[in-house]
Amino acid sequence: MNQIGFDARLTYYRKGGISTYMRRLILALEQLDTENHYTVFNSRKASETLTRRFREARLWTPCHHRLENIALSVELARFGLDILHSPDFIPPLRGARHHVITVHDLNFLYYPQYLTAESRRYYNNQIERAVLQADHILADSTATKHDLVNMLAVPAEKVTVHLLGVDESFECLPAETLEAYRQQLDLPDTFLLFVGTFEPRKNIAGLLKAYQLLLEQLPDAPPLVLAGQRGWLFDETMQQIEDMQLKDRILWRENVPQQALPALYNLATALILPSFYEGFGFPPLEAMACGTVPIVSDRASLPEVVGDVGLMVDPDDTAAIAAAMSRVLTDTAWRTNQEEAGLQRAATFTWDSTAQIALSVYNTLL
Repeated sequence: MNQIGFDARLTYYRKGGISTYMRRLILALEQLDTENHYTVFNSRKASETLTRRFREARLWTPCHHRLENIALSVELARFGLDILHSPDFIPPLRGARHHVITVHDLNFLYYPQYLTAESRRYYNNQIERAVLQADHILADSTATKHDLVNMLAVPAEKVTVHLLGVDESFECLPAETLEAYRQQLDLPDTFLLFVGTFEPRKNIAGLLKAYQLLLEQLPDAPPLVLAGQRGWLFDETMQQIEDMQLKDRILWRENVPQQALPALYNLATALILPSFYEGFGFPPLEAMACGTVPIVSDRASLPEVVGDVGLMVDPDDTAAIAAAMSRVLTDTAWRTNQEEAGLQRAATFTWDSTAQIALSVYNTLL
């Protein structure tokens, strides 16, 4: 029986994003594959169990350590793996006969100024070695595949795209459930929404400027809710809000519980994600699944996620972002049509499909 290893250590250190990808891919593979033998590797510090059926092993080597490549290679040697899947971009020097990596985006090459020095060291200094060493690469979007080909000279046939899925909890919820969460999160009757980490790459500065323009055009526009976690340079964002005198119109909702996120999307009039770059972008997909209109950047993977639903804007054009918010607030008939279109599109994104493609890559290598 073929031995496949799955490096899920990052789930101990981070929530959302890549960690969500890891958790859902593992669960979907457990349903799909009864032929191969899997070992899911977690941090020795983790208390969470990631699997229902697969074997789980704990490793000492921490994520992103400067000696990770060597230490992880040593730890994995005893498992005799035929394939090691590294979903956090960077594989060890030698962990198996074949290596599969997932490259979620190349944001760190496009916008190194938006990363911490530690992140630049880890990703920028190793990505060329990683894509060269990998026997095959999974990418979250066609945009990321194009970046791999154009920026790192990866042969196109070495990259397979598998769009990600949306969790089943993101759906239209009944009115009584929504009212309970409105009270719990202390939300107004109407609001615009941003969901994500508060960091420069998300273009919160541009969103705030656009919102200020919106208020000049529509003084009674609803508040803007910023929901997520504090990221790099958060204090600068807070100072910008103070300087722009938007403190009374911006509502912070930090660390919203995962179980409350579907209601948050349901309650919003629109989701605005004007990021400079996204490897995939869960928030607009989750918003569509909840019947909420997305306004997103016209860059990277976001057009692949939303398709013809909602509005796409130039993230550098604050007037365009403001105009998009104005339309979603004032054109009720159009918004209703887009809400239905979003539900239909979101239904096509499933983790089963994501896992089917990953499994086909494993089997081809085996």
